[in-house]
Amino acid sequence: MLLLAGIVWQIEILLQTIVTTYLNSSICISLILENSLSLNIPNSFMYLYANNSDDLAYFMLNASEMGCSDYIVQLKEPEIFMTAFENVVHMGNVRKSDRKIIMLPKIDNNLVSTNSKVELLNILSMKEASFVANILLILPSDTLCDCEIYDLVTHKFVGPDYDNNKPIYLDKWNSCTSKFDNNVNLFPHDMSDLQGKIVKVAGFTYTPYVLLDLDTNIAPRGRDGIEVRIVDEFCRWINCTVEIVRDDEHQWGEIYNNLTGVGVIGNVFEDRADLGITALYSWYEEFVVMDFSAPFLRTGITCIAPSPRLLASWEMPLLPFSLYMWIGLLFTFIYASFALIIAKGFVTDSVFLTTFGIMITQSHPESEFSSWRIRSVVGWMMMTGLVLDNAYGGGLASTFTVPKYESSIDTIQDVVDRKLTWGATHDAWIFSLILSQEPLIRSLLRLFRTYPADELKRRSFTRDMAFSIEKLPADNFAIGEYITKEASLDLTIMLEEFYVEQCVVMMRKNSMYANKLNHLIGRLHESGLLLAWETQIALRYLDYKVQLEVKLSRSKRDVENIEPLALRHVEGIFILYAIGVVFSILTLLLEIFFHKKKNKKLRRDSNIAA
Repeated sequence: MLLLAGIVWQIEILLQTIVTTYLNSSICISLILENSLSLNIPNSFMYLYANNSDDLAYFMLNASEMGCSDYIVQLKEPEIFMTAFENVVHMGNVRKSDRKIIMLPKIDNNLVSTNSKVELLNILSMKEASFVANILLILPSDTLCDCEIYDLVTHKFVGPDYDNNKPIYLDKWNSCTSKFDNNVNLFPHDMSDLQGKIVKVAGFTYTPYVLLDLDTNIAPRGRDGIEVRIVDEFCRWINCTVEIVRDDEHQWGEIYNNLTGVGVIGNVFEDRADLGITALYSWYEEFVVMDFSAPFLRTGITCIAPSPRLLASWEMPLLPFSLYMWIGLLFTFIYASFALIIAKGFVTDSVFLTTFGIMITQSHPESEFSSWRIRSVVGWMMMTGLVLDNAYGGGLASTFTVPKYESSIDTIQDVVDRKLTWGATHDAWIFSLILSQEPLIRSLLRLFRTYPADELKRRSFTRDMAFSIEKLPADNFAIGEYITKEASLDLTIMLEEFYVEQCVVMMRKNSMYANKLNHLIGRLHESGLLLAWETQIALRYLDYKVQLEVKLSRSKRDVENIEPLALRHVEGIFILYAIGVVFSILTLLLEIFFHKKKNKKLRRDSNIAA
């Protein structure tokens, strides 16, 4: 119960009836009154008053954050409230699409002001009023036999834009009878029938979400896509007209610090569009300043990276053993050579050559192994060499028969370790990662680059970059048109997803479309239409060959059969053989040169001595 001191005016009876009938379900009501009124509020309320719009906005913001988002207003300058209300909408965190505002005429000396009617009607022509569906003006009309007559007025809101702000007289109320003439709904705009009202939708072509400029023989409206079908179905349901707002140059766009913006996001933020579509995710920075619909699609962001190639033939002789095995083999050679030197009484003649020969199971003259010490060391070396030689031979046979590839790029760690650049045409691909403090993700972000579509198309053949794509719920992929069939042949999809996001429709804060749109998205999920639409659009518009290449990119290597030994398999052996021959010849020439030089010096010394 709220009892405000003052004279009980007849208008209070009308207001009490409206509050009881239409605001009974409100969580909390904000009362912004310059005159005291006696009301029975059926729920929570807050009383607010301020001398200017800045202070009023501050008080209204605090009230709104506590859930008091419906308003009863009686001010001498009602436009102050609408300005403050718009500020609260943008600054607050509470979202409510069906806020109700009741505007009362001002009262001077217990009489309704004669100018109040004009001032209240002017409210409807303000830009701020065009974003609120439920505004009710209580306007003084006539006085008959001490009976006050009040007009109940709202704005047209629905229908063509040119007359949306025109006043609509809903009903009259007579204070003597305390009855309405027509008993109509005083808040008629429940968003169920917009009578062809234009809903501006910001978007750009990005398959399979939005496709614009299509042949009308294929798509009657010249547009198609998962999200286009959502907004078209939305407008078919509530009887509105879709108008596409485009800013193709800036694509997803961004919001600047001076509260301006470009692209889809900027168009919605600056109210150039009512809805924003085209693969918009639930980004935190955008959520702070805009409204999101319920998510309608789960998408996983990953990359297609350069496919692993066949290893060069010169590497194949090295493949049977890993790097650590080769290091262990080197230490074994050094240890065995040192043991043989000790066994020979610290004599180093031919030790390393002998050790190497034994390790590759080559025979040696028995005269070299005269003592039991040498024989015992050589015996263990021969056993070790036999095991290593057979292990290497088996591995080499497998390497020459089954094709061997470079390591594939499967995870985020692989991208970071190889310092592989990845990117797309816009920074929107990393909006979901920007706030992450994880070191691995920060390293990944430093490798992201944006390029025009033409440059990305060129780089798709250079094998020095990965390209971000989306994995959609019906096993399709959102891939930029700069990835062609030819380029996809040498690209492989990664196993790990960089992150998972939910696609939403963006709107201005407290958009009156939010509730209806969420209801529609829920129905689409229940019916399975979203998955069906994705499949239909993928089959009709996406490059099937590119889709198939990406989908099978990890399995196409598995179908390669074991093949007979060919020349390309043994090229590496011949390369190593050729290198050995070259070094042997050089060594022989050097030995001959130094031997002749030594002999010449000896002859000269002999001649001098003689």
